[in-house]
Amino acid sequence: MDRPSIYGSFYHSQRLHLTASSAPADGLDSGVILEQTLTVVLQPNVQRAGMSYHDEIKIQPSWSLSSIFGQKVNGRCVLAKSSNVYLQVERGLVSQLENLQKNAVAYDANDRGTEVLRRNLGFDLSIMPDKIHRELGKSSTILNEYSIKGYNDTEQFDLGITWKYPVVWSSSHAPFYASRFLMGSGNERGSIAISLKSTELTKSFIAANNVEEKCKLQVNVLQIVPWYIKVYYHTLQLLVDGKPQAVTDFVEKMSVSPSEDKVSSGVMELILRLPCEIKSAVLNIEFDKGFLHIDEYPPDATQGLDIPSAIISFPDFHAGLQFSDDSITKSPMLSKFQEKSPVLSYTEVLLVPVATPDFSMPNMVITITCIVFVLYFVFLIKVLQGRVGDEEILLKNKVATKVVFLCRAINKLSARLTRRSSESTQPQQSSSSSVLLQN
Repeated sequence: MDRPSIYGSFYHSQRLHLTASSAPADGLDSGVILEQTLTVVLQPNVQRAGMSYHDEIKIQPSWSLSSIFGQKVNGRCVLAKSSNVYLQVERGLVSQLENLQKNAVAYDANDRGTEVLRRNLGFDLSIMPDKIHRELGKSSTILNEYSIKGYNDTEQFDLGITWKYPVVWSSSHAPFYASRFLMGSGNERGSIAISLKSTELTKSFIAANNVEEKCKLQVNVLQIVPWYIKVYYHTLQLLVDGKPQAVTDFVEKMSVSPSEDKVSSGVMELILRLPCEIKSAVLNIEFDKGFLHIDEYPPDATQGLDIPSAIISFPDFHAGLQFSDDSITKSPMLSKFQEKSPVLSYTEVLLVPVATPDFSMPNMVITITCIVFVLYFVFLIKVLQGRVGDEEILLKNKVATKVVFLCRAINKLSARLTRRSSESTQPQQSSSSSVLLQN
């Protein structure tokens, strides 16, 4: 995979699951089973279709594996017995495509409507699936299966979808819409707030089970905070429908593992029992921002430090798919899809601004230190390269030069003194001769 496409996604996580297998399977001895899972949330580049519509509705962006992940699939994994790619068309989209199909048949039967509706039924697949698995029920999920066994370096697998008509649908929602944000200002303190807002799924759950107003939904919150964020767990506050409430009235269980400096992150797990009729709930917890050593800051420290997203799970709701028994026995991956795993919701990744030192100071200290060392080694090398006799000769030359200079200075001074004395005696002699002539 192309690394920029992974790290530039909205969300990505990697999961490694190791289990000990004591019972032999497929003729193999007992050992360790490694399960690797990579979860990535991507969005294709928004494009406008080549066809034009009167209402100027933008259709969904077309995409392919090469446009999303940066490269095509060269073939199956060498270590794997089978390599398959599954394309899931969820329930909401299936129902919309079925309605589009009915409308197209009705328009075609009545011989009216635009030509676009007659020819297009949503989207086209670049590669037709090898198998199609449909979930049990009406307007259920469709799972397209593609086998990578027949593809190689010359003929690569590049699955893509080309949309031909705008289709609007809604994906399945969790019972509560979860979001997370920061509160406070400055580089010293702050707080983390996790907001839960009720969705239509909660109302349908109440109607389907015919429960009373006293029913409660279980919500599990998992929050991991890095060690450089000092969380005060005793400051946990809970607001239900905008009103402060006692934490003990709604928190059934709380497990806290405090962080250890430069060793481990802090972990907080909560089990909440919220009434079915509530509209919103907010969890708030305060923290202090720690100071890091200059070597511990990332290259973009001025941008801030990340707090990983919190995981909100709803054990009363399941996200598994229901397929026929024949399909499950033939494909182990379908049995994985059918597992009744709880509905998970991931919050945003928080970017916490922290106080950063002056990163230019180490450069200045290094520069000054290097200059001092250069001067020291220059003088040291000069001393080591000099000879013993050369220094004595140099000193003698300096003394001789000084003596010669001193002699020259004395000679010049004496010459000037004699010249001045001769000049002063000559006027005295001329004046005396003039006096004799007058007498």
